[in-house]
Amino acid sequence: MGAVRRRLSLVVAIGLTLFTACGVETPAAPPSTPAPPGTATVLTTLPQPSVPRVPPSSAPQPPPPTSQPKTGKVVVLDPGHNGGNASKPGEINKQVPAGRGKRKPCNTTGTATNSGYPEHAFTWDVSQRISQALTAKGIRVVLTRRNDTGVGPCVDERAAIGNDAQADAVVSIHADGSHSEGAHGFHVAYSAPPLNAQQGEPSTKLATALRDGIRAGGFPTSTYLGSNGLAPRADLGGLNLSTRPAALIECGNMRNAAEAAAMSSEEGRQQYAAVIAKAIADYLGG
Repeated sequence: MGAVRRRLSLVVAIGLTLFTACGVETPAAPPSTPAPPGTATVLTTLPQPSVPRVPPSSAPQPPPPTSQPKTGKVVVLDPGHNGGNASKPGEINKQVPAGRGKRKPCNTTGTATNSGYPEHAFTWDVSQRISQALTAKGIRVVLTRRNDTGVGPCVDERAAIGNDAQADAVVSIHADGSHSEGAHGFHVAYSAPPLNAQQGEPSTKLATALRDGIRAGGFPTSTYLGSNGLAPRADLGGLNLSTRPAALIECGNMRNAAEAAAMSSEEGRQQYAAVIAKAIADYLGG
């Protein structure tokens, strides 16, 4: 009987051993030593790599800017009129100070070519192009209006923008609309007689630099206004109220077929902008 019990105990022990070998295993703890070379190890959870932190001092730096360094010069560009002026006659016809004890309408609608291309669109486009050219040279540019769909600002506000910016040059961009036969060419106006020191030699020097630069660019001087491309004026509020060197360019006659074609084309506007921007830069560098 004792022998039978010993045999049963041996069978049970063998059975338990076989059951354990065929059942679900408890995962073993990972080995504390690396596996031999050539042995693949499968992990149920991949460890996250540790990314070393690069000290700020040794981090890659962006390339230096390619734009020109700032010159410290400020130019205020005044694109004549505005695209919304015609829709608000009450606003643009209100009387505002115009200097020399006079009052004039806030602004006007401007002129247009015979085919309907408006002065306000021409002045806005050319001013944008001049601004880009001057900014590329490191010159800070301020415009008196933000778009070509608004109203105004009035002439006294435009002058104040140049004064507040302490501009080294204020240049107002316009185009004329004379119906006189054969009238064509550009002219540059400045306030005269001067009302302050900046309207004296600085403004005449600016006007002359603009005249010389535009003429050197191939544009003819006016045949009907001013003399030799220069026009001293006492009736322009934006110039009268300026305390900075200021001038106004009438780029040509929009009623003249040839000049109207140039002003209406992108190529023509780029040519106007290029010669005016160069003339301004030459003035600032002189």
